[in-house]
Amino acid sequence: MLETWPPGLLLVLGAILIGMLRGQARTAVVLLFPLLALWAIWQVPNGVVTTTGFVGYVIEPVEGSPVRRLFATIFALMAFTGGLYSFRQARWQELSAATLYAAAAIGLCFAGDLISLFVCWELMAIGSTLVIWCGDRPGSRAAGQRYAIMHLTGGAILMAGIAAHSVASGSVDVVPMLATNWASGMILAGLLVNVAAPPVSAWLADAYPEASATGAVFLSAYTTKAAVLALILLFPGEPLLLAVGTCMIFYGIAYALLENDARRILAYSIVNQVGFMVCAIGIGSQLAINGAAAHAFAHIIYKALLFMSAGVVVYRTGLHKCTDLGGLFRTMPLTCACGIVGALSISGFPLTSGFTTKTLISEAAMVEGLVALYFVLAAASAGVFLHAGIKFPWFVFFQKDSGLRPSDAPWNMAAAMILFSFLCVFIGVNPRPLYAMLPYPVDYDAYTPGNVLFYLQLLLFSGLAFFLMLPLAKRTLTITLDFDWIWRVALPRIAAWALGAFDAGAAATKRIRTSRGMVLNDWVQRHFGSDGTFSRSWEIGTTALWVAVLLSAYVLLHYL
Repeated sequence: MLETWPPGLLLVLGAILIGMLRGQARTAVVLLFPLLALWAIWQVPNGVVTTTGFVGYVIEPVEGSPVRRLFATIFALMAFTGGLYSFRQARWQELSAATLYAAAAIGLCFAGDLISLFVCWELMAIGSTLVIWCGDRPGSRAAGQRYAIMHLTGGAILMAGIAAHSVASGSVDVVPMLATNWASGMILAGLLVNVAAPPVSAWLADAYPEASATGAVFLSAYTTKAAVLALILLFPGEPLLLAVGTCMIFYGIAYALLENDARRILAYSIVNQVGFMVCAIGIGSQLAINGAAAHAFAHIIYKALLFMSAGVVVYRTGLHKCTDLGGLFRTMPLTCACGIVGALSISGFPLTSGFTTKTLISEAAMVEGLVALYFVLAAASAGVFLHAGIKFPWFVFFQKDSGLRPSDAPWNMAAAMILFSFLCVFIGVNPRPLYAMLPYPVDYDAYTPGNVLFYLQLLLFSGLAFFLMLPLAKRTLTITLDFDWIWRVALPRIAAWALGAFDAGAAATKRIRTSRGMVLNDWVQRHFGSDGTFSRSWEIGTTALWVAVLLSAYVLLHYL
């Protein structure tokens, strides 16, 4: 019977219980329910399990498949590890919202129809917005509002596409499609909002760093990766995704290199890494889809590990800018070591998870004859090593000593970081268990001598370039302008200018009308007023003359 129920409902129940319970009972719910959900996920068989009806359409809230199970598994594991990381530090409201957020993401994994997918999509937006609002930073409230507006807008676009598609096709099944008409184009556009594709990607770097030290860990895992799964299910092989993914890769690298805020560096890095997955989905082959799914799995682990490391720093010091940090390895060795493991993983260093998953994507590009894309991905890997592999740990934990001597991570935060550090190394050393969970059979060995040597050379020379150019990469108190400047600053200024110009025009028109009215009034008064020409008494002869003139004019006009 349990296999017919969406596994995410267990976490919905957990989110409710978190608000009702206290103390150790609440802790038990935070840690136990994700594990129960993980067990329920592996009870769902392949194929459509549950169906119902809604306004004449067949709804399939539970449909199992290997790729769905893979994403649901890492979402549940993330909920457990995020709960372990945060249960002693986060407020219950944040824990409840994060659990609801994870429940919606797991529900989306098994949604077999577009309506169920949309419902989970919007629940994710609600849960993640609440997580941001639970942040303790001054800008959390405003950032959450901007985040909610962006995602509700994306949801409206997605819903419009779903409605048009359902009317045209008579079905709401989740099936592969291409963006060849208005309906599928709107669906793709709605998904790209959540995947953080430029120019609507600024919401990620704007909102995630404004969450609490613990809340940002949950945010790093779900929204963009759920969108990646939706693209895998709906748009595999969509050519447009190659261009979108490439843009995301270099956009993320450029902004991360410019950024001074430690967590904003990691936020832009999310855009960069998701770009690799989007490119793989655009390739569309079985090897590429395997690469996108495997890289999403590994990315959730190492990106959460990086946010955990940064979160401990923020939690212990209250600081988040690289210009205020440095030298923390002296008193935070465990946090530093775990951050380095995450940095090496995101860079694709051999013996880490990023190497065994990212190279799948590069191999898929080469197999399909996309040589230019292969070298683009290789160059992007070097850029990732610059901003996330070196810049983040170097400026936060090393470089110039800031004089700060905070304590290392609390035991629960340390346990969560150690768990994910182990997984980063385990998947890097032995990727076969992960490969076995992928949607298609895998016949690929990442550890060929040529592959290892190529990536070692690429990363080591990138590191050398970083340290040679270190004087030019010094930390500065700067603010990086993103695309959101257009609608947050430029458009309000243009609107204010247009409103001012309209008011000025209206005032000028009023003055002109007033001036002309005064002239007309003077003329009327001068000729028809009490002392005007036509108001005063005339002599009999003058009156007779005017009568003759008017009569002659009338006769002339009549005969003309």
